Amino acid sequence: MTGAEGLEKAGSCEKAGTRAALAPDEGPLVLEHRVLKALLGAWALAACSAGETAAVEAHLGDCGPCADEARRLREAVGLLQRPESLDLDPGLRTRVLEHCLERRPPRIPVPDWADPYDAEAARLDALLQDIGDGEWHAPVRLRWFDGTGQASRRTTVAGVIAHLLSVDGLVAVALGLDDPLAGTSAESATPRGRTEAYWRDAHFPPTRSVRVPWREQSHNLVRTVSFTGGNGKLPVEYGGFELPLHDAMLDRAFECWVHAEDIAVAVDYPYEPPAPRHLNRMIDLAARMLPTVLAARRRAGLASPARTRHLVPAGEPGRSLRLEIEGSGGGEWLIALDSPPLSASLGRGDSHGAVASAEHVVAHVALDGAEFCRLAAGHVPPEEAAAGQLGDREAIRDVLFAAASLSRM
Repeated sequence: MTGAEGLEKAGSCEKAGTRAALAPDEGPLVLEHRVLKALLGAWALAACSAGETAAVEAHLGDCGPCADEARRLREAVGLLQRPESLDLDPGLRTRVLEHCLERRPPRIPVPDWADPYDAEAARLDALLQDIGDGEWHAPVRLRWFDGTGQASRRTTVAGVIAHLLSVDGLVAVALGLDDPLAGTSAESATPRGRTEAYWRDAHFPPTRSVRVPWREQSHNLVRTVSFTGGNGKLPVEYGGFELPLHDAMLDRAFECWVHAEDIAVAVDYPYEPPAPRHLNRMIDLAARMLPTVLAARRRAGLASPARTRHLVPAGEPGRSLRLEIEGSGGGEWLIALDSPPLSASLGRGDSHGAVASAEHVVAHVALDGAEFCRLAAGHVPPEEAAAGQLGDREAIRDVLFAAASLSRM
């Protein structure tokens, strides 16, 4: 009998009347050889009753041919099992921590708005632990949108971690921690200026040794915002604009994920998006920043002028675009189009600008969550974003280009 024939016979055992009820006070089942042989397929699938299992296993100790057939059937069942990925679910760490914290709350909890950065830094660190020494020098091309087109910079896996270390340092400085660029010739407080200074002043190209200071700094950031009571409104300077601390931590979480994907591609390693609730917060930050970026592009002559005769007064409803993000972490956002916030800060919920209004929607854009994030990271040109579009074409184009302009090195 072949393995497949044995498995097929398992389903016919009941119809053939081979199953017998075993009362609690009765002894072991006594079944004929032909019945026991017919039960081998069900036994291999763990579908026998307790009495049948005991009878089959007792028989296998005495019957060599049936024992060989049982072994082949068990091997066949193993081949039917779907192989499971060795890569951990990105939400596993969060679920384990939540379960632990339900049993014993932390003495000093991490602020809710710092959770995405904590999780993404941990995921990236896990990826770095798995790569070999030579892979730290694998080429990586950092990509972003410079306002008019795609830009890129060639580096290595170690260079990417040096970039994250340098830019995370902006948050460290705001919190009063040591600046990882202290003693370098950093001429600018911008992310790109700091990164270029770090690369330029290094005696040798970055190696895997950069992982230790980067991870120590990420731990210190999370620990400090936890000990300080979660003051999320502290301003973090980015050179030319600022973000409140709670948004800066989201920004760093987003960059951590994006560059982790860059590294994963370079070393041919699978990497999953963030947990849905973390991804939703990152998308929300990008959506809140769009009106300010759109206004800056308009002032630079890179976006179409406002359609209204005068800019909408602060606090008044104006033309809006409905941004629909589909899939994991998605949702809907209304983007104000014509009145720029007066605040120089990005992402603030209290910016003094126009109010987006459902009654004044002139366009609707639908994007997959991963596609929107790639657009905001500068990895997808705005002309090529796979978006469902309806309504004012100029408004749609302006918002897609503004989304791409959120990216930077």
